[in-house]
Amino acid sequence: MIRSILLLGLLSFCIQCKTATKIQTVDQDTVAPIAIPTVDKPKNIILMIGDGMGLGQLTAGMYYNGNKTALEKFPVIGLHKSHAGNKLITDSAAAATSFASGVKTYNGAIGVDMDTVAVETVLEKAEKKGLATGLIATSTIVHATPASFISHNKYRKNYEEIALDFMDTEIDFFAGGGKKFFDRREDERDLLKEMESNGYIICNYLTDYDNCPIDPSKNFAYLTADADPLPASQGRDYLEPITKSALPYLDNKNDNGFFLMVEGSQIDWGGHANNSEYILTEFVDFDKTVNHVLEWAKKDGETLVIVTADHETGGYAIQQESTMDSLITAFTSTYHTAVMIPVFAYGPGSATFSGIYENTAIFDKMVRALSLDNSPSTFKK
Repeated sequence: MIRSILLLGLLSFCIQCKTATKIQTVDQDTVAPIAIPTVDKPKNIILMIGDGMGLGQLTAGMYYNGNKTALEKFPVIGLHKSHAGNKLITDSAAAATSFASGVKTYNGAIGVDMDTVAVETVLEKAEKKGLATGLIATSTIVHATPASFISHNKYRKNYEEIALDFMDTEIDFFAGGGKKFFDRREDERDLLKEMESNGYIICNYLTDYDNCPIDPSKNFAYLTADADPLPASQGRDYLEPITKSALPYLDNKNDNGFFLMVEGSQIDWGGHANNSEYILTEFVDFDKTVNHVLEWAKKDGETLVIVTADHETGGYAIQQESTMDSLITAFTSTYHTAVMIPVFAYGPGSATFSGIYENTAIFDKMVRALSLDNSPSTFKK
């Protein structure tokens, strides 16, 4: 009887079972790990975050993508512990703040500690040292993950306040949705016009990205949607091309190096929706971008690439009777879970990312790699 009850309980967690036909879009000559460059310290860091991408999403995405993923090329793999400062199950804001500032904090916190005191981010430290900086996301640019690298706010949904924090930085390149939080605000300020007056080139989704002028002598912003960008399955296709543009732009900005964060935001949204097809198409979009970044870093020789996730979403699993050509998947939750998260690293300094560590250690490792100021992280905003 007890065994039957447990079996029924497990079956009840299968909120959606869906079959997906595999596709192959990443052209890879080999999936063997590539050698780590001999340079000791990187000049640049590219941190790539597949929001909500746990091992289930990664594995299913690999099979869906013809049993290949760019992540197989990474020579260094570790695991991070994703828990927040106030809960075992983190949200994206607390997790991204841990990556960005090296502190555990409460769910909903953007760039602040448990006492809501602002904590300096790796992007801000990089700016202070004269590095070029960038943020790219397939969410709004004021959403939890990108916001945590550039803003300080007690609550992640204070989007207009978060947009205002962009005015306090010299970020060189950013791209993501959320145009309305900049130009149709309750305070009636048009932050995009203000940025233009400060020397930014501003483009948005009403202009074909290929027609946007990108000049390394000027800062650049591309607002990809008025609110949330579309899913990849509905035609959103900017993550890879904008990242392709960002790399030479930031590299040519100055001689000091750069820090860039790139987020595949909507893998997480597919997990919340318990929609397997949504997860898989978003993974493929992110994986293509990872592949390009990795190939660029191989040629560059001075760039550390880190790929991870903030947390897993959905308790996503591949079920019995699945094949590589036909995946049967299930979920245990519509929220995040507490499983450890893989970290992939390539380039100078990548060896330090092996092992098991807290998510805050990713900040510590990045700061050491770039020889940034590692003084106490709290500061007056």
